[in-house]
Amino acid sequence: MIREALEIARSIQARDPARPTFAESILCYAGLHAVVWHRLAHRLWRAGFRAPARCVSHLSRFLTGIEIHPGARIGRRLFIDHGMGVVIGETAEIGDDVLIYHGVTLGGLTTNPGKRHPTLEDGVIIGAGAQVLGPIRIGRDARIGANAVCVDPVPDGVTVVGIPARPPGRPCAEQTTGYGIPPGALDPVAEQIAALRAEVAALKERNSLRA
Repeated sequence: MIREALEIARSIQARDPARPTFAESILCYAGLHAVVWHRLAHRLWRAGFRAPARCVSHLSRFLTGIEIHPGARIGRRLFIDHGMGVVIGETAEIGDDVLIYHGVTLGGLTTNPGKRHPTLEDGVIIGAGAQVLGPIRIGRDARIGANAVCVDPVPDGVTVVGIPARPPGRPCAEQTTGYGIPPGALDPVAEQIAALRAEVAALKERNSLRA
């Protein structure tokens, strides 16, 4: 676990635009602490010590504000930035070099046993407040925009935004901002507001002509 903590700290240094020192990365990032606690909880879970595993997970949530079920499978160098309010369900699977921002839920849509939570392939970015729900696959290097609600699979390298999450109206740049929204991407909420404003203006003009 010490080796993994050092590896995550180096990843934080490389990926966080705040460019923290190595000491800051080790001591001041709740996401790193949550992953280390999860490794212990997951080992206990797999060994059949489920109550102790849940206790470790509960302690981790108390200390970090990040809730990771001990049954979840997490790859290497997971970077949970800020982290408060992140929830990762029991059957979630996360690949290597994934970036998750605060307020994200990897949740389920059913109470039936079995696979209920998402699978995130390597290099995925999940923007702040996004909800990724159900046993869906989020492809390698895919992006989920901030506050999106994603209930359908996302192919490799595709960015989705909005509710429900869909690709934006025009091609996305390769680089994305820190919250999973590509530069210059269309904002689906702003588009709806603009359409409503145009409709209201047209109705006002029609009423003025009648008057």
